[in-house]
Amino acid sequence: MTRRLRWRVEAAPPQDRLDAYLAARVEGLSRSQVARLLAGGDILVDGASASKSEAPRPGSEIDISVPEPEPSHLEAEDLPLVIVHEDRDLAVVEKPAGMVVHPAPGHRAGTLVNALLHHISDLSGVGGVRRPGIVHRLDRDTSGLMLVAKHDRSHRALSAALKRREVRRRYLAASWGHLDADALEVDAPIGRSSSHRKRMGVVESGRAARTRFARLERWRAADLLRADLDTGRTHQIRVHLRHVGHPVVGDDVYGSDWERGFGGRDRAWAAELARRAERQFLHAAELEFRHPRHGRPMRFTSGLPDDLRAVADWARDG
Repeated sequence: MTRRLRWRVEAAPPQDRLDAYLAARVEGLSRSQVARLLAGGDILVDGASASKSEAPRPGSEIDISVPEPEPSHLEAEDLPLVIVHEDRDLAVVEKPAGMVVHPAPGHRAGTLVNALLHHISDLSGVGGVRRPGIVHRLDRDTSGLMLVAKHDRSHRALSAALKRREVRRRYLAASWGHLDADALEVDAPIGRSSSHRKRMGVVESGRAARTRFARLERWRAADLLRADLDTGRTHQIRVHLRHVGHPVVGDDVYGSDWERGFGGRDRAWAAELARRAERQFLHAAELEFRHPRHGRPMRFTSGLPDDLRAVADWARDG
């Protein structure tokens, strides 16, 4: 079905281009979508076709025919998924560990996107396709809160807020050994590792990255940390903790066999912690942002999932 809209230009608009004017006023339409509709003759101004650079005139009647978003080629799958919050613009979900976010070679099914297509019924489309807009990502073996947009306007607004560092993300992580102080800020650029092309690392030519860590608990040979992201680079927390000599417990990429470096009684304790941590001890625990529609602050929290909570309970008693 085609959605038909009629718009009247009431006064001289601040935008001097039709595509910018409509993108700023018509919900669910991005500037690129408006341009496509204009090129296809689906937008008429006073009954005639118009160009995207045409200036809107006060009193003009604009008729818009918006085709339904194309169906996604991805399959909706009834996978377990906790939806913490949902409204007409966005959803906040808890991604379980072991779930890949986007379909990719080797992961065509069983992803978060497949699950979202099943659980969220009113996706109006991102980029003209009925699919969820992923605002930020989590690694496959990282659990916790993720922010998802339901339509283009929400996706653009939330992505811009993330770029301006107005979306706060806080994680819980366990790291090997002990930080020198209860608080630590790591400001080190991250880029592709020159020695391991599938890994990231701290490199001079990398993109700026800053993480703030605070120790919450001191275990025998590991710390429980809170990590606040000021930027959002790939594997940022994992890379920064490896950089300062305290990789994430259970991280097979950046902290493999780290437990073997301990001596004395700590060696046996570390070996047991490594055995119990069947995946990286990293959980997206808090998410804060302003709603893209009404601007009110939104805050969500998520406690440690059962597998990580069991590891932490043992570590406290060990």
